[in-house]
Amino acid sequence: MKRAWVVLPVSLALSCVMGWPSVAAEMQQAWQVGASAVNLRADDDMVIAGGIGPGKAQGQEGELRATAVVLTDGPTTVAIVSCDVLMLTRDLLDPVAAEIETACGIPAAHVLIHTTHTHHAPSTMRVHAYDRNEQFCREVQRGIVQAVREAQARLTEASFCFRHAQETTVGENSRLLLADGTIYWVGSHDDRVRPTGPFDPDLPVLAFRDAAGKYLAVIFGHSTHTIGSLQPGVRSPAFYGMAAQRMEQDLGGTFCFLQGASGSTHRLEGDAADASHRIEMAVRGALLEAVVQEQPALAALKRPFTFRVRQFDEQVEDQAVTAYCNKRIGEVHGAQGVIDVFRNMRKELAAQQGQERSTWIQAIRIGDVAIVGVPAEFFTGLGVEIKRRSPFAHTFIAELSNDWVGYIPDREAYELGGYQVWTGFHSYAEQGTGERMVDTAVEMLQELK
Repeated sequence: MKRAWVVLPVSLALSCVMGWPSVAAEMQQAWQVGASAVNLRADDDMVIAGGIGPGKAQGQEGELRATAVVLTDGPTTVAIVSCDVLMLTRDLLDPVAAEIETACGIPAAHVLIHTTHTHHAPSTMRVHAYDRNEQFCREVQRGIVQAVREAQARLTEASFCFRHAQETTVGENSRLLLADGTIYWVGSHDDRVRPTGPFDPDLPVLAFRDAAGKYLAVIFGHSTHTIGSLQPGVRSPAFYGMAAQRMEQDLGGTFCFLQGASGSTHRLEGDAADASHRIEMAVRGALLEAVVQEQPALAALKRPFTFRVRQFDEQVEDQAVTAYCNKRIGEVHGAQGVIDVFRNMRKELAAQQGQERSTWIQAIRIGDVAIVGVPAEFFTGLGVEIKRRSPFAHTFIAELSNDWVGYIPDREAYELGGYQVWTGFHSYAEQGTGERMVDTAVEMLQELK
């Protein structure tokens, strides 16, 4: 079927419902916004993250970027940065936040550094059977600082409009209960019984315009795993990032994507190009319907959060992994290799059981809109719970922010099992960590309110 690509007239794309007030009236409410996107240099020799074993790519589509939006109302300045990589740990990000504080005067507590979770970029962490590429990690650190510095240098008076939209067709809860009582990961799911959790279709769109009505920055979010390049076998910001870059070329400004709570949601059907088109149309539609906001209160909090490495039973863990891989992957497709990877991770983690770890929770207020930064592949149900309990009219999650501590499932998911709770470098927090993160985030939101 030939895909119909819709391009909105610029005059429509630069308007909102409710009738834009005059430019003079808008700018009486103005504050300052600056944005920048810095290209992250990569090459074909770098290992691609996102699989069980080390992958490789040939060539690239779009750009891998560090995208920064700096907001200030005078007394308070906040920097939101989104990086087109799988994950980043705090040993890489804490020094960057400190450097931004020194170079730009933006408090480290007001700097949110997020990763879009594209599975088509060089590795920036140790997981499964490969390590991070130190050269590319340095490149990402450089790009983050440069993007914030450039964004701050471009600060311009701006108005803010917002739309709480939805996109219901890109993604679904992917932890499917199968007929044998296991939880789907890979292989066939023809015997699916039901999803075991929610899908979150929320698509927030925050748009900032200058006095002439031109976009300075657009921040948007959605909550489906960022897997899927438009071309096979290439480095890519994946379907969300490609949509953002197309809209930039057409509408101007800098588009910044924030991945929501998507630890339990994936695209199981449809191709990436179609998903990218659907996301683009949803964002464009939201821009048409966005409403100018009153001059918003701007504030941010970042707090340490401690948790422990879980205790686990090696025999029980090995049996769960072995049974699933042998049945759903099969030896012809390398089941034993996957089993061995998990055994090796557990062997190293065995000596770390019960150890205390520290990470970050962050909350940012932009008027009646709140963004919660969590340092994990956060289960969707946990994200929905933060939204339900939030005192703000609109609350959104930016997972994988300021650190990466693996998957954080809810209590029910631990009981059900499945890949996301198998012990490994990708999942090692003790049961109950997610619910405590929710409580901490809600407390911070109440303080901001």
